[in-house]
Amino acid sequence: MPDLNKHSRITGDARDKLAKDLAKKYEKGTSIRDLAESIGRSYGFVHRVLSESGVTLRSRGGATRTKKTQTR
Repeated sequence: MPDLNKHSRITGDARDKLAKDLAKKYEKGTSIRDLAESIGRSYGFVHRVLSESGVTLRSRGGATRTKKTQTR
């Protein structure tokens, strides 16, 4: 894995390799936040790398809101 120190630039082949690794883990269900924590980078960095590599991002999680219907 490339040098992932905060604020260090990751470019070229190292960035491509990182993008493939992150994409594989993300597609298996790992969250962006968990990926970011595992490599010591920000959520935004991981989001940007995934987006640049063409990964289809999942919608946000959590409970969905639905209208409650009243029964009489």
